[in-house]
Amino acid sequence: MYFYDEIDQKIVDERVAQFRDQTARFLSGKLSEEDFRPLRLQNGLYVQRHAPMLRVAIPYGVLSSRQLRMLAHIARRYDRGYAHFTTRQNIQFNWPKLEDVPDILADLASVQMHAIQTSGNCIRNTTTDHFSGVAGDELTDPRPYCELIRQWSTFHPEFAYLPRKFKIAVNGSIADRAATRVHDIGLDIVRDSEGYLGFRVLVGGGLGRTPLIGHVIREFLPEQHLLTYLDAVLRVYNRFGRRDNKYKARIKILVKEMTPAKFATEVEEEWSHLKDGPATLIHEELARIRSRIAQHDYRPAHESGIAEVEALRSSDKTFARWHERNVFPHKRSGYACVTLSLKNTTVAPGDLSAEGLDAVAEMADRFGFGELRISHEQNVILPDVRIEDLPKVFSLAQALGLAKPNVGLITNIISCPGGDFCSLANARSIPVAQAIQERFESLDYQYDIGELDLNISGCMNACGHHHVGHVGILGVDKHGEEFYQVTIGGSQASPAALGRVIGPSLKQDDIPDSIERMIHKYLDIRDSEVERFIDVVQRVGIEPFKEVVYGAKPHSSAQAS
Repeated sequence: MYFYDEIDQKIVDERVAQFRDQTARFLSGKLSEEDFRPLRLQNGLYVQRHAPMLRVAIPYGVLSSRQLRMLAHIARRYDRGYAHFTTRQNIQFNWPKLEDVPDILADLASVQMHAIQTSGNCIRNTTTDHFSGVAGDELTDPRPYCELIRQWSTFHPEFAYLPRKFKIAVNGSIADRAATRVHDIGLDIVRDSEGYLGFRVLVGGGLGRTPLIGHVIREFLPEQHLLTYLDAVLRVYNRFGRRDNKYKARIKILVKEMTPAKFATEVEEEWSHLKDGPATLIHEELARIRSRIAQHDYRPAHESGIAEVEALRSSDKTFARWHERNVFPHKRSGYACVTLSLKNTTVAPGDLSAEGLDAVAEMADRFGFGELRISHEQNVILPDVRIEDLPKVFSLAQALGLAKPNVGLITNIISCPGGDFCSLANARSIPVAQAIQERFESLDYQYDIGELDLNISGCMNACGHHHVGHVGILGVDKHGEEFYQVTIGGSQASPAALGRVIGPSLKQDDIPDSIERMIHKYLDIRDSEVERFIDVVQRVGIEPFKEVVYGAKPHSSAQAS
C-alpha cells in the first residue's frame, strides 16, 4: 500500500482541524444548515434516514492491518459495532454522532486515512482491480496510476465543484475486474505495437437513472500524458456539462448528447493546450510513487506444503469447494489470494463487525504482509497468502463465518444499504438479499447453477450496480409501497452490457419465487453445464424468462430441489 509522506499527512491533518472548527460553528448556531451542507459533504458526511453516515475513503481498495484495526476501534467506540464496505471499495459508518465526527477524522488521520472527497460533486475514490499488483494476468500494477490520480484530484481547484460527482476506474489486467465500462472515465492499461505502456480511454459510462456504457475516445494514450489528458476531459465536462438539472448533469449525458466523436474532438482540442505541459509525468515522479507503495519479501514456495494442500483438496470436499471459489492465483509462485466472503445470510452484504475487523487484521498480519484489499463486490481479500497456509486460513475463516464458498455464485450478492438506512432509497435491499440467499443456500444447488452475478439497488442511484448484474433488482415506489423491478442480461466485464427489464415490478415476497423460476428455466434450456446464465440470456433473449415469471406457478423451493 501507499505510505504518506510529510505533505500527505499535513494535508489530512489540516483538513481535520478545519472541519472541527466548521462543526463547532454549526453546532453553536453560527453556521446555517445550508452553509454547513457542502462542508460536511466534502468530508464524506451524509444525513441518512436515521442518523448521519460517514463514508471513509479506501484509496483503490487497499488497506493495512493497522488501518483496519482503527476502523474496528471507530466502529466500536463511535458506531454500533460494525461497518459497511461499499461497491466503491470504501467503508461506511451508519450511526456516528455529528459531534463525534471530527474525533473520528482525527483517529483516521493518525493511520493515514480520511474521508475527503467521498461525497460531493468532485472526483471520488479511484477504484481498480482488487487483485492489483498480485494478479497474474495484469500488464502492470495499476496502483501507482491510481495514486497519481488521487494526488492530482485531491483539492484540485478546477474540479471541486463539477456539474455532478465523478468516478474513475483503472484496469491493468486482461480481465476487467474494475468495471471500467460503467465509469465516468475508464482507463484500460494497454501496450502499443512497440511495447510501450499507455491507456485506452473510455468516457461517458455510468449507471443510475440513465445507465450507459462508456465510449472509447482514445485507443492509446502514452502513460506520460495521463494527467494532462484527464485534465482535458474534466475541463471539457466542466465547460459544457449541465448545471441546471442534476439528473442530466453527469458526463455520460453530455457525451451522449454531444456524440462521442464530437466530445473526443473537444478533448483533443483542449489537450493541445495542455500536452507536454507541467503536469506531464516524468520518470522520477512515477518512481517516487512506486517507491512509497510497499514492496514485499516473497519467499520461495515449500513444495511439501503445496503437496499437502493438493491432497486436502482431494480428500476434503468442503475445503475443495472453498479453494475453487475463494482462492485466486497469485503472480508469485507459492502464494495465493484469498477472498473472505462478507455474504453470510446472518448479516447484510458487505457488513463486518468490529470483532470481525480485528480478526481479519490479525489474519493479514499472520498470513501475509499486513495488507488487505476491498473488492467492489463488497468482500475482503487477503492478497498474499502462502499456499501452505491455506488450510489454516480456511479454518479461521470458517470460525469467523467468512468462508462461504460463493464467490461468483448467486448468493455473493452486491447490495446497497437500501431503505433500512438510506434516505434516497425507494425500497429496502437487505431483506431481499437475505431472502434470496436463504432460498439458494444449498451449495450443491448453487454449484449446479454456476456463475451468476445478482445485484440489488434500493433506488435509481444504482449503488448496488443492478444494471450490470446478470440478474438485477431495483427497488421502486408504487403509490407509497415497495416494489422491485427485475432486469437480466447485464454484465460488468468486457463486453459490458446493461440488463433488460423483464416486465412489471413485483412485490417483495414474490422476488425469491421469481428468481427461482428464472433459474429453473435457465437450467432447463442451457446447452451444457458450462453455459452460464448470462450466455443463455444472450442466446435466447428475455422472453422465456419473462414468461415463467409472469405466467407460471411457483416451483418448489431450492432446498427441496
